[in-house]
Amino acid sequence: MDTRNVIAAISLSAAVIILYSLYFAPPPITKEQLAEKNKTEQTTDAPSLDQKETITEVSREEALSQSKRIKFENQSIIGSISLKGATIDDLTFKEYNVALESDEKVKLLSPRSAKDGYLIESGFITTDKNIDIPNSNSEWSVSGSNILTDQSPVKLTWTNDQGITFEKEISLDDKFLFTIKQKVINSTNKEFDFYPYGQIIRKEIPKISNFYILHEGLIATLDEELIEEDYDDIQEEKFSRTSQKGWIGISDKFWITSLIPPSGKEFKTTFDYKDKFRANFVGTEPLELKGNSSIEDKLQVIIAAKRVDVIDGYAKSLNIDKFDLAIDWGFLYFITKPLFYGIDYFFKLLGNYGLAIIAITICIRLAFFPLANFSFRSMAKMKALQPEMVRLKDLHKEDKMKLQQEMMALYKKEKVNPMSGCLPILVQIPVFFALYKVLFVTIEMRQMPFYGWIQDLSERDPTSLFNLFGLLPYDVPSFLVIGAWPIAMGVSMFIQQKLNPAPTDPMQAKIFMFFPLFLTIILAPFPAGLVIYWTVNNILTMAQQVFIMKRTTVKTTT
Repeated sequence: MDTRNVIAAISLSAAVIILYSLYFAPPPITKEQLAEKNKTEQTTDAPSLDQKETITEVSREEALSQSKRIKFENQSIIGSISLKGATIDDLTFKEYNVALESDEKVKLLSPRSAKDGYLIESGFITTDKNIDIPNSNSEWSVSGSNILTDQSPVKLTWTNDQGITFEKEISLDDKFLFTIKQKVINSTNKEFDFYPYGQIIRKEIPKISNFYILHEGLIATLDEELIEEDYDDIQEEKFSRTSQKGWIGISDKFWITSLIPPSGKEFKTTFDYKDKFRANFVGTEPLELKGNSSIEDKLQVIIAAKRVDVIDGYAKSLNIDKFDLAIDWGFLYFITKPLFYGIDYFFKLLGNYGLAIIAITICIRLAFFPLANFSFRSMAKMKALQPEMVRLKDLHKEDKMKLQQEMMALYKKEKVNPMSGCLPILVQIPVFFALYKVLFVTIEMRQMPFYGWIQDLSERDPTSLFNLFGLLPYDVPSFLVIGAWPIAMGVSMFIQQKLNPAPTDPMQAKIFMFFPLFLTIILAPFPAGLVIYWTVNNILTMAQQVFIMKRTTVKTTT
């Protein structure tokens, strides 16, 4: 691609963003509107989930041994539920390793007394302080089966001294879905009010990418609005809102822990930080428990690897509003997600994501073929006009106005638009960013190999020119890891630049000559899959450009 066109396209992109923000972006929310949307707990009678507790921090292994447990396992996950508090606080993904060279599996949840405590609580609370309700220290009993599988649910019970029994029937599907049917049985003649709740607790901020294109933190869709709150935002200010439908969760790059409140019932969502991060919901309308009767409620919990088929499958089968946004597709959603489906289709066809990226690159080139042809014809004419442009510049070097008039007349005569080369680049910039997003956020690309030295397409090319791509027996600093694929990309860009019209200004020509080197260094840390896309795209572009240039002639001769 013409490097001048790249610069022009980036400038035009910035102009579009600025114009959008000035004339088309929605007006900022006023303080009054924000106060109305973010209703605080003073506007509802729902009780608080705050609980005083003293915890001695221990290792994860010791924390797991501190309470009796019910084991669970299916084809995707393995872990246990603590009978102390009836919390889901131990979960490991069976299909995902911590690192490419490691056999250790990814452990997501941990007990509250572990340093990285991360758990899920659920149940009922009440405003009546005279009623004992189960809390994080309550010891639950098991009725029936004591192993949870996708074929056998488990039932937990806890009874207070006032004749009220709390029950939980927990079932598990064959992937990542827990369904918790909660029940309160009243054996007295008194009447009570209870509010259902669900809560995710995380003690510390995990290791995050900390990259602006990816949200990692607390997340929800409430009444069709996507809410994304970073950890540091919640440490500074609590978020609270009452909604009619939606879901809440805590999102990592590849993992999601989420709660889906009962449908058709208003609930209040709160994200806050009090020595630990909490994402919870509480029903705003109490369930009336009359004497010698019972009440029931149902909560769904999804603790998943963010595979597209899994997330979309749950969104559809459970009718969860906008649950597909658990995967951060970004503001280019309408490009990013179809692009993923295209890559995934070719992966199933070819058996390798690297080949799938090359296949989708060819498809993108075919889609832009007519537009690129128009651009390359104009660029070919511009290159053929270079001698005449130099002649005009020498002839009218003292008269800038006359030079501009002659140049415009030359462009008009040869039907050349000097800006036409920008359009294909401008159109392809969103596709480039969308592909980067796909490679960065989708777990399907994680630890997927190409051929040769590329073992993970979602990570950078691990080789380096500065140790001769591993031939010399030493490692190089990360900023010098400029691999074979980035170098191939830079070389292809340099050759492609030679096919384009050279700047008439000698200083500009020198600057543009170093531009491929600059981009090679900049793009070296990018995912290998993206660099492969860019390299193949350059090669296809050059082939198309050479073909057009050989068939393009101009009338003007020197």
